[in-house]
Order: sequence, then C-alpha cells, then structure tokens
Amino acid sequence: MAADAGSSALQLPCVFSPKSRQYLALCAQDGRLRIWNTDSKTLQQEYVPSAHLSATCICIAWGPCRTVKEGPQRKKRKSEAGQVEEKADLLAMGTAAGSVLIYSTAKGALHCTLDGGHSGGVNCVQWHPEDSLLYSGSDDTNIIEWDLQTGKARSKWKADRAAVTSLCVSPDGKLLLSAGQIIKMWDLDTKEVYRKFTGHSTAVTTLRFATTRPPDSNGLYFLSGAAHERLLSVWQVREDGKDKNSVVSFTLTDEPKHIDLVTSNSKEEAVRLAVVCKDGQLHLFEHFLNGPCKKPFSPLCTVQMSDTKDSPAPIPLLAAALRADTQSVLLAYGNHLQPVMEKVEINTAERHVCLTRDVQTSLSLSMETSVSKVKTPIVNAKSRVLVPGLPGHQAPVKGTSQASEKRKKDTDTKEMSIAERLGEIDLSTVSTEKGAPKGTASLQTDNFAVLLVQGLESNDANILNKVFQTRKEMVIKKTVARLPLPAVLPLVEEITNRLQGHPFTAVLMVRWLKAVLMHHTSYLASLPDLVTQLGVLYHMIESRVKMFHKLTKLHGKLYLLMTQVATSDSSNTVTDVDHTAKLVYEEESSDEDEASGDEGLPDDDDSENWEEEEEVMEEDKEEPADEENDDPDSRTDSKANGEEDMEHENESEEE
Repeated sequence: MAADAGSSALQLPCVFSPKSRQYLALCAQDGRLRIWNTDSKTLQQEYVPSAHLSATCICIAWGPCRTVKEGPQRKKRKSEAGQVEEKADLLAMGTAAGSVLIYSTAKGALHCTLDGGHSGGVNCVQWHPEDSLLYSGSDDTNIIEWDLQTGKARSKWKADRAAVTSLCVSPDGKLLLSAGQIIKMWDLDTKEVYRKFTGHSTAVTTLRFATTRPPDSNGLYFLSGAAHERLLSVWQVREDGKDKNSVVSFTLTDEPKHIDLVTSNSKEEAVRLAVVCKDGQLHLFEHFLNGPCKKPFSPLCTVQMSDTKDSPAPIPLLAAALRADTQSVLLAYGNHLQPVMEKVEINTAERHVCLTRDVQTSLSLSMETSVSKVKTPIVNAKSRVLVPGLPGHQAPVKGTSQASEKRKKDTDTKEMSIAERLGEIDLSTVSTEKGAPKGTASLQTDNFAVLLVQGLESNDANILNKVFQTRKEMVIKKTVARLPLPAVLPLVEEITNRLQGHPFTAVLMVRWLKAVLMHHTSYLASLPDLVTQLGVLYHMIESRVKMFHKLTKLHGKLYLLMTQVATSDSSNTVTDVDHTAKLVYEEESSDEDEASGDEGLPDDDDSENWEEEEEVMEEDKEEPADEENDDPDSRTDSKANGEEDMEHENESEEE
C-alpha cells in the first residue's frame, strides 16, 4: 500500500515505506533526504541532491516492494525459493525544478533522474502497483507517464487548467485520479477522462482509493482532502454517472497533512483511516462505506502528544501508519531533522488520548551516540565575539590547539553565551556625538546583520525582537544590504509571520519588507518557487487592502457629517454673541445737568427748545458712530470727547 505523496509544497514530505513499514523517508528544511530505520530507530541513509538548495524536494513516494539482489548470495533450495522477501527499494522524489529523482535504498545511491518533461515544479508522484511505471503531476498542468526501464517519458497529456497538485493510481492499475481544483478520473489505457468530481474550492492535496472493488459495481470509493479545509470527502464512483457530490465526510481539526488507510475489500469490511493534521494531531476513523451519509463523521479517537514539563507544550506528530493488528499505530513525531519513531497501543474506546513523552532526553541521548566533529572555540571574556563569514568581520578567534590544559585552568577564559554577547553589543543607541568615530554606524549595522542571521538560524525571538525594534531607515537599509543571500528567504518568512500579528508590529515590519524588496529583488526573482514562498504575503496584503476602499468612503461620509455638525454649532454661538452691545456709555450726574435731566421729555410751552434738542441729539449719535470705526486703542479718547460734547450740549441749553 503506497504511502501518500500528495503533500503540498508548503509541507515537508514524510512517508513510511509500504507493507513492513521498515523505513521512514523524509525531506527536512535543508533539502536532504533522510531514511530512518523504524526498528532500530537510527538514521539508515542520507542523500544530498546536487541542487538541494535551489530545487527543493516537494513530494516523496515509495515504489512497490520488490526482490532486491544485494551482492553475491548462495544458491537457495527449492523450498526456500518461494520465500523470497520483498523489500521497499525505490523512492521517487519530485523537485521544484521539474525533475524526478529515483533513489535506491538497496544501492544507497541515486538510481536515475527523470528530467526534461516538466517545465514547472513537480507537485506529486505516484507509482503503478505492478508495472515499472511512474506518474508525475506538475505546475505546468501536465501529467507524464514515465517508463523506469528506459528512463524516458511514455506519454504526456494536459490534465487541468490549473496546476496538478495530487495523483493516485487505483489498486488494479487501470484508473488514475488527478486533481487541481477539479478531480478527474482517467482511463490509463486510453488516457481519456472517465469521470469528473467537483466540490473543493481550493487545491486538492490528498487523493486515496478507499476500496479495491471494480468501478462498475458501485463499490469503488476514494477520498480527497484540500488545502485550508478541515474535512476529508469520500466520493462514490457510480455506474449511472450520478456521482457529482461527495457521499461521506470526515471532520478534522485542521488541514490533512499525512494519511494512511487500510482499504476495504468488501461491503462487510470497514475502512480504517489514520489522519495526521497540520496542527500535529492524529485522528483515527473506522467506517463501513455503503452509500451516502449526510451527517459528517467525527473521529473515533484523537491522539495528541505533549512533553513532560511543568507547563506542557504539544509535540507535533509528523506521520502515522496503521499496523496489521487493529490497536497498534506506528507514530513519527518531533522534529523533521531527527524524528522519534514509536509503536503505540491506542485504546480507541477513549475519544481523546494524550501521550506524554520526554522528547529532549531522547534527542540528547541519540545525539550523544553520534560523533561530533564540531569544536566550540574558547575565547577570552574581554574580547568581543562576532560571527565569522560575513563581510567586514576579521575578528580572530584567539587560542591554539596547544596548551589546552593551561587554558582550562585560566579563570578569565570562559565560553560566552548569546545573552552575554547581546549585553556587550549595545543595540538601543547609536552614538551620534561629534567626537564619535565615523565607523560607529557601520559597525552597528554589521552587528545587526550578524545578530539577524543568528536569530533567523536559531529562531530566537529575543534576538529578533531587539533587531526589529529599530526605527531608523538608514540602519534598516544597511542591515538588509549586508545580509547573506541564504538568509533572505528566512527573513521574508519571519516578516510575513510578524505582519499577521498586531498592527503596531506590522508598521515596523513593512519598513523591513520594503528594504528587502529594494535590495534583493534580483535574488528573489531568480527563485523557482517564489510564488509559493510569497503566496501567504500576497494574500495577506490583498485582504488588508481590500477594506481600504470601503474605509475611505466611510471616512468621507463621517467627515461630511462632522463638518455639518460643527457648522451648525458655530452658527448658534454667533447669534448669541450678536445680542450683546459692543460699547456702553455712562453719563456722570452733576448740578449743571439737573436742569436738563428730563431732556428726553417734550416741553409743550417752548417749541424752539424742542428743535434745538433734536439737532443736538443727532450730533451726539453721529459722533460715537464715527468713533467706532477707529482703532480699539482710541476708545479711551472717545470717553473724553463724549464728556466734552456733553458740556457743549449743556452750554447750548443754558443759552
């Protein structure tokens, strides 16, 4: 039973060998293929492809087990002839460069290379169960049938409008499933479409046949899983062609990453399923496939792993394989560089099982057995330590191989930790004094570049936080310019992760992203799988900018409303102010004015005095009006003038 190879490009492939499950093959972040022995729990073989950095391995598939000649052997008897053990030997690897590498575990070397067929990265490879044929699907939307005996392509055909992301060959070798966003079933004899199945909105990453029955019996079922979907869909190949929708679905906690199943040979036999999700949990299912079922099935049992610390942290599961006996499961968990393999008895009567393991001790024990050729230099505590290998760093590592005992006795000498190095290098301030030497700024950007590389390699959040806290554009530009090329992609991934966080950190990260794109555009453009590397960044920027248009419209409407409210408030205040008098004149009462105290009242007897008083009143009204047009500073003078006018008025009345 071939293990799943339809893992997406973002996930690191990890596959158990068929039948005996003797080997675990996986490609880690460094692009190397490592094959672990599940019985002895040791590293069996390691293969470094020639282009393991530029053309990374995307998918792995074990070939069917076969008899392997391992050097000269004695002639076997007739009774032993039928007991030849078949072993997993060939392993197919699809790369981002479009080539397929065939590795032989028996030889411990590359068997052959299949290239020249695909113009895009190979997303999935699948072996034919009987013939020495291999099928590969690529980003160039084509499927190629390879002949392993000649090492050449037998046939090639266009499978979809989009990239082919998953393949699966039926157990009888007559049908082939392929998927981009639409699942197609091909007749391998004629290379024509037998059926089409639609139902996934994203790229399908997993295809597996669940039964071994012929397609004309209404008993052929297969299952599919897609990116960003938390379920597995089961499809029935019906004789009447009415198979547009999935018949059964299994619910998961995250996107499926690795699937292993025991196929059903008849209606009375249940399909057993082990699904490892992207969140590191394992879900076990058991179901009798017999027609449609509307209600989605929840897992029979969910398995999680955690460490034994006071505050336990989850340990991610990498892969799982079902054994012949129903209760036991072979697990691989921990780190891709050094996974831990274990056969576990799981009680499926419990809905949720949590296994606690001390991963650190088991890792350290296995690491001690391997001989390390790396020696840590012992440096004087007074010296400043910089990582060699970057431009501008000629810091000599002091100390020779001789007189090591004297060096150990010396109390001043000790190995410095990263925390002490951080303490010595002042990150927060750049000296801007006039007396400071010119090389201070360049030295600090050198330190930033060194620390940034250290933080990216060790994934140390403290170092990265201190480096990313800087707000000076020139420091950011010089730091990014001094970065070595292998550190650019990890920096972009770290920036992408931090952009998804709080908006305050996103503002800082945009400056770093801008500097990276300015300085390293040519390097990024030369990468073959740039679209997959920057896909998350593109989607995140689009989703954030999508709301910008609506927000600007809302901002405009709110601005209009606020200005209208402000103008209405200001008009009310203006009317209130107008009611108050700007100038008020007060007359002082005197003995001379007593006679003219009631000057406003008309005198019936004296008609001449009436006319004179009207003339005097008109003059008084004109003069204050003229004075109001003058400067406010002259208001004090107006009082004096007013008093003089009143005196003239009194004189005229006396006359």
